[in-house]
Amino acid sequence: MNSIVRLQPEQLPQLVELLDSNGLPSQDCAEQADIFYGVIDQDRLIAAGGLEPAAEFSLLRSLVVHPRYRGRGLARLITEFLVAQAQAQGSQAIYLLTETAADYFEHLGFCRVSRDRVPVAIMRTRQFASLCPDSASCLLLRLPPN
Repeated sequence: MNSIVRLQPEQLPQLVELLDSNGLPSQDCAEQADIFYGVIDQDRLIAAGGLEPAAEFSLLRSLVVHPRYRGRGLARLITEFLVAQAQAQGSQAIYLLTETAADYFEHLGFCRVSRDRVPVAIMRTRQFASLCPDSASCLLLRLPPN
């Protein structure tokens, strides 16, 4: 159950349902489907997250775990996987926006940054520009060079 796989097009409805039911934006999932990874349990998507490249940076997207599966380390598992993916792709840093999980991500090594200090490439992502409210906290994890 705990292996992470790239989501396939037929899993997109499950991703949208999981995001929507947890109050996370899903409007651009169809055009961004290839950036999402997840954990499947008996053909059911139980956890997911995305990694959107933006120039030499990455945006961690929509980390979500089905409520029934929380407390099992799945969020950390997916986050660590996505951080490794970003490093392998040569990203200098990972940014994310969150309304509810800033403390959790700080525990994983991210630090809060002012939204006006974010690189232009990240500011231009749809998530940053329009999908997440201005009230969302912005966090950053700098990555060591490959």
